[in-house]
Amino acid sequence: MDFLSYFSATLNQLPFLLTAVLIGLTVHEFAHAFVATRFGDPTPRNDGRLTLNPAAHLDLMGTLFFIFFHFGWARPVLVDRRHFRRPRLYSILVTFAGPFSNLLVALVTMALWMVATAAGLMDGISSQAGYIVNTLFGTIVHINVLLFFFNLYPFPPLDGYRIVEDLVSPRLRAKMGQYEQWGIFVFLILAITPLGQFVFGPMFNYAIPMTIEAMSNLLSLLFM
Repeated sequence: MDFLSYFSATLNQLPFLLTAVLIGLTVHEFAHAFVATRFGDPTPRNDGRLTLNPAAHLDLMGTLFFIFFHFGWARPVLVDRRHFRRPRLYSILVTFAGPFSNLLVALVTMALWMVATAAGLMDGISSQAGYIVNTLFGTIVHINVLLFFFNLYPFPPLDGYRIVEDLVSPRLRAKMGQYEQWGIFVFLILAITPLGQFVFGPMFNYAIPMTIEAMSNLLSLLFM
């Protein structure tokens, strides 16, 4: 399965997909802003990014791409690492906060889903309402686990690339910066062509299903 085909949706599924993406991207960018602010950088707050209001984080073109091509992006949170007491370490933590927040959203959503089912809140509702609730919760879980893994790929401008930048030496970081623009083209080629199945296939076929199953098993132990 390639990246774009994963997002293929019927008109009935599209509202659930867009809702899940909206939640995932908003929480993701807020997490970057929140952790950066906690580490002493006022930039996200000054830019109005320390909020869960989706309007502060959505990019118009990126949103349109999501709607028409099922592939897009949010506005990146600007961070000034000069405010950090330990720039490299804190930058890594700020960057990782985004993907981690998506994993947390997936876990919390699944927990709420299981609690509601165990408490009988789903009993007696119509089949149509049950379909809507189950599809919405399931899509939110799936999309946020996807965002967790996808953003950790070491391609610019993804978070995984930024983490690698802070892990390597300053000299290698400078060399990476020289070729970053070409890395973006490589990423786009992989994202929109069948070549992506070799890079993203393991994520779709193994990492995402195994993670969702592991979360389900863990929560089952807690709530049963």
